[in-house]
Amino acid sequence: MTSESKNAPKNNGKSAGGNARAKALTSSQRTEIAKKAAAARHKAPASPVATHKGMLKIGETEIPCFVLDDGRRVISGRGLTAAIGMKGRGQGVGRIRAMKAVNSYENNGLLLAISEPIKFTGGSPRVGETSDGFEAAVLQDLCEALLQSRDLGLLVTEHEKRYAQFADTLIRAFARVGIVALVDEATGYQSERPQDALQAYLEKLIQKDLAVWVKKFPDEFYENIYKLRGWVWPGMQTNRYSVVAKYTTDLIYDRMANGLTKALIEKSPMNDSGTRTNKLHQWLSPQVGDPMLAAHMQSVLTIQRLSIANGWGWNKFLKMMDQVMPKKGQTLEIPLDVDAN
Repeated sequence: MTSESKNAPKNNGKSAGGNARAKALTSSQRTEIAKKAAAARHKAPASPVATHKGMLKIGETEIPCFVLDDGRRVISGRGLTAAIGMKGRGQGVGRIRAMKAVNSYENNGLLLAISEPIKFTGGSPRVGETSDGFEAAVLQDLCEALLQSRDLGLLVTEHEKRYAQFADTLIRAFARVGIVALVDEATGYQSERPQDALQAYLEKLIQKDLAVWVKKFPDEFYENIYKLRGWVWPGMQTNRYSVVAKYTTDLIYDRMANGLTKALIEKSPMNDSGTRTNKLHQWLSPQVGDPMLAAHMQSVLTIQRLSIANGWGWNKFLKMMDQVMPKKGQTLEIPLDVDAN
């Protein structure tokens, strides 16, 4: 046996078969295999997986939330927008990203966190499909950004001010729940309390603290005012004419109960920027005031619809209101279209 034959690698059946298959491949096939091998070597790390998921209920809003296998707590993009009262479908997170409150916030990490959501699997019923999520702390940062902008007078539209109201309520509730959780941990009660105890406590706080931004003034009410005035209705996304606030006081509070408007205004004085930090209706009691407002609103809507259907304008509508639902403490107008004789 020569030295060359001694040093030659042993040729078994597998390597012979492999060599034969390699020789049988075309040039394009070998190139494709090489590309796949390179892609496999540079493959991005696997997305984190949601090991736990559930719904965090805040008032009437449900926020999908997850715990990932790397320990991060995340909420969905839909949950992020719903938590601050942002309605409508579509690119809700994109709308948050474009908000001045977010872009001017001193914590630059907030804009980055919203711009680069966490991609994870296990959040969708479809196996392997990735979902977008945001660390739970992002919601608190977003709330603080909205409140900071409110304090600086940067919130202009009614929607932005509404988001700030939600943020205010959430921040207060989160703080209280955090204290409760710390006490539970210090005393050992956390292992004995019901599984949903903190969530139930949070929901109770939200309902108590903000009677709640339930929509007590439907969009139709404002749209009908525009129609009766002969104005083009721009939708709820645009700031309403300032005079509409006076019309609202006239049509609603002045006609609900004698002295009501004065009492509500005293509880919600104007701030330095000329706006109120609370909506007047938030001071109405849930037992008496809210049901009275709901009934009154339905009556006003009925008269609005009737006036529009008959082609009447604003002045005739107001005359109808004065006859059917006069301001409290005001003498009814005596109709003068009858023959005095």
